[in-house]
Amino acid sequence: MSKQTIGVGIIGCGNISQAYFNGAKRFEVLEVRSCADLNMEAAKAKAEENGCVAQTVDELLANPEVDLVINLTIPAVHAEVSLKALEAGKHVHCEKPLTVSLEDAKAVLDLAAEKGLKVGCAPDTFLGAGLQTCRKLVDDGWIGKVCSGTAVMMGRGPESWHPNPAFFYEIGGGPMFDMGPYYITALIHLLGPVKRVSAFCGKAFETRIATGEQTFGQELPVHVPTHNAGVLEFHSGALISMNISFDVYRHKHSPIELYGTDGSLAVPDPNTFGGPVELWTPTEREWREQAFSHPYAGNMRSIGAADMAMCILDPERPQRCSGALAYHALEVMHAFEKSSDAGQAIVLESKPEQPAALPLGLIEGRV
Repeated sequence: MSKQTIGVGIIGCGNISQAYFNGAKRFEVLEVRSCADLNMEAAKAKAEENGCVAQTVDELLANPEVDLVINLTIPAVHAEVSLKALEAGKHVHCEKPLTVSLEDAKAVLDLAAEKGLKVGCAPDTFLGAGLQTCRKLVDDGWIGKVCSGTAVMMGRGPESWHPNPAFFYEIGGGPMFDMGPYYITALIHLLGPVKRVSAFCGKAFETRIATGEQTFGQELPVHVPTHNAGVLEFHSGALISMNISFDVYRHKHSPIELYGTDGSLAVPDPNTFGGPVELWTPTEREWREQAFSHPYAGNMRSIGAADMAMCILDPERPQRCSGALAYHALEVMHAFEKSSDAGQAIVLESKPEQPAALPLGLIEGRV
């Protein structure tokens, strides 16, 4: 392993993979050396497009030039692939969620600790310009102490456009596990860890009908909640009302708003890296868009892997997109349905450190 570069292998060459390939090229600490997929033709196509070697999964895991595996497989096999990579002595950065079950997530983290390896997980969008600017505004006291807020992701579901929408309604899917990680991770980044969750969950339909071109007319049994309404109580004292749903045609809510003792902050869509960021203060008495304090407003998938790579090279550096953060977000997601079923608030067992904010003045290509 070079002292300045971490060799990367990407497992899973589906639609999201090119964003990771593109992002990795932007960071000097990352060098994608290999890619793999169960569909070897897909791996070969991505390898040719991106100047790396196509291998089988086993070949990639045995490749001494690969130090860090980016796991872009489907959620149902996140745990299996991450565990195999760790057993092979590779660090792992996984697409969200870390795993489907908390038990599997714990097994991944325990194995990594046993082997002295690092685990990271998407989303890494909170390292982008929009959410880092929001973090600076919060940390610098522009809205005072954050007391409350809202987080809203509501849509009609993916069956009208996605080529394979069925898995969105199976265990490990649904709006909470698909989109919840972005919102929950963004809030933990801004406010620190969650203390407890009180929620109600339901679903509007027992089956849905796909209307996309490739699956038109297909019946989709719904095995997961498709509307989740709850309140997150943070250790900081903030109370955030959250609605995550596939049962809503249209709404006019902002993705995230934070309300403090000295003002309000409109936070951009946490599924993006950019803005807009809007601030309201009693002095101005109107919403004003804020200039970015940090770089990386474009699609910077792989920034979390780059941050991990820097931590591999410098073990004293705190990891931002850590396995502990991803585990906590997963526990919050599970707590929604647990709270709804039990009819009571769920106290979270995990309490990770709030991710460190990125420093000012970063040069493009570094993190």
